[in-house]
Amino acid sequence: MNDELKKILETAQSKRKENKLFLKKAAQQKSTALDKKFKEETNVFFDKYSCLDCANCCKTTSPIFRDVDIGRIAQHLHIKPGELVEKYLRLDEDGHYVLRKSPCPFLLEDNYCSIYHIRPQACREYPHTIRKNMYQIMDLTYQNSLICPAVAAIVERLKKVT
Repeated sequence: MNDELKKILETAQSKRKENKLFLKKAAQQKSTALDKKFKEETNVFFDKYSCLDCANCCKTTSPIFRDVDIGRIAQHLHIKPGELVEKYLRLDEDGHYVLRKSPCPFLLEDNYCSIYHIRPQACREYPHTIRKNMYQIMDLTYQNSLICPAVAAIVERLKKVT
């Protein structure tokens, strides 16, 4: 991760309380305008950066692996779904399959994903900033702002424009 992206995350860490309060208030809006603002700021960020510049999500957290994800990935790897679960996954406290450990075993040294075209839905949707009803996931957005420079930067920009 380059110094600029590290600085964005450091800022998010130093503004944890402020950001949490901002996102809590944003959740109360329950408007499509919030969705539009998140989408616009997401596009601004990714016009300048790529996930390949960082991959912090892959290095530090785990997506949820749904049964359909497990089946698709196991088929690609030519193993049985049970083998995939046994080798790479565990059940979390909510009963979801997640990675046993970080970084993701499918993350390559150059930050590319070895299963990119068949990656779990949660990975495809990350950082969850372009979707309908953003107000419903402000807790997740806050958590992601501490991991993902894109989300951290988006939150900072939204605080200035709203």
